[in-house]
Amino acid sequence: MKAIILAAGYATRLYPLTKDKPKPLFEVKGKTILDMIIEKINLLRAIDEILIVTNNKFFENFLRWQRNLLGKVGKAKKKIKILNDCTKNEKERLGAIGDLAFVLKKEKIDDDFLVISGDNLFSFNLQGIYKDFSEKKLVVGLYDVKSKEEARKFGIVSLDKNNRVIDFEEKPSMPKSTLASIGIYFYPKTIIKKIFQYLEEGNKKDAPGFFFGVALQKTRCLWLYFFW
Repeated sequence: MKAIILAAGYATRLYPLTKDKPKPLFEVKGKTILDMIIEKINLLRAIDEILIVTNNKFFENFLRWQRNLLGKVGKAKKKIKILNDCTKNEKERLGAIGDLAFVLKKEKIDDDFLVISGDNLFSFNLQGIYKDFSEKKLVVGLYDVKSKEEARKFGIVSLDKNNRVIDFEEKPSMPKSTLASIGIYFYPKTIIKKIFQYLEEGNKKDAPGFFFGVALQKTRCLWLYFFW
């Protein structure tokens, strides 16, 4: 199983903080956000490789981070590869789904995979979610933001009575629930063809929620979720 970390954003809304440093490399209590994500992934035995996709602007930043990580005993427990999507600015960016497809194609992945947003700061471990994935074969991490007003800022999920996802909408003006996606997805390899098909049909590349929404409408699939 592969872990794919999406870290190719430019975070222009945080300028000047992100002008020369990507969000995943910001430090929190002495560790970068990316360090914390890697530590969580290292606990999953099923993951045999971590693929981090970034852009041309921050590619060297991530290479320096990787060299530093390799210099720390016991930190680099799994193979890590940094990929450059070759975009140079916000206008050229591929978007989350575009970068995911880029990695899947470039690395010729034919395996189950975990996708995590590179600026995702979380404290829980991934083992419980992986166990759910092993049993159900597609899992989306969710968090209840409690407020409909707050829900407008996120990808929002609606569930049926069996806790299966029946709707996924990015930043809705009128949210149907307060369950927000937290940028953690466990996918079976059977979804890879659907991702490429989604892009070939000219759908939005920006956020994973757009892919989920279109897939649900077309296939009437019920996407299983993990909630803590």
